[in-house]
Amino acid sequence: MIGMLENLETRQGLPVEMQTLLRDYPRDAWPDHPNFAASIQNWLGAHVMFGRLADIVEKDTQTQLDRNSDLRDYVGRLGHFGNLLVANLHGHHTWEDRNYFPELSRADPRFDGGLQMLEADHEVLDAGLQRLTEHANRTIQLATLDPKQVREQAALVLQDVRDVKTYLGRHLPDEEDLIVPILLHHKMRG
Repeated sequence: MIGMLENLETRQGLPVEMQTLLRDYPRDAWPDHPNFAASIQNWLGAHVMFGRLADIVEKDTQTQLDRNSDLRDYVGRLGHFGNLLVANLHGHHTWEDRNYFPELSRADPRFDGGLQMLEADHEVLDAGLQRLTEHANRTIQLATLDPKQVREQAALVLQDVRDVKTYLGRHLPDEEDLIVPILLHHKMRG
């Protein structure tokens, strides 16, 4: 199947066969396109928010590992921002897989292979988010049960959030490069 051979961990960009509309609707021209609707801008804004939340979790965790933050403050922020990151990504991906991608497939089935590739990305991201959730929850528990073990768990949280950031860094640009041109071309979401 088109695009399915290149998975999230090894892909170097949107597969060439999926760039047909991107050549006609290059990224730098999107904001000025007459079909660039507020809903598209909001969807792209959610992608920016995910990166910011991941940055917060990463920075806070690194600061804790460097022993430059109060443990209680750290676990409070980890619970808050970690939950925002995980819950919003899960909600976003579920909505895309169940509603957005089928709508796009109906509009332009030429890109079904690309949409399936993005759904497969979501599975990889979900597995990374699950690891992050497990390690973050354990870190929060240990802050009360055995603070001496927090450091070891926080190191796992740091690796997990970095993995999620790496996945997002590949997935989101590919998703945007596939989907926004379809939306512009078919005058959708306006």
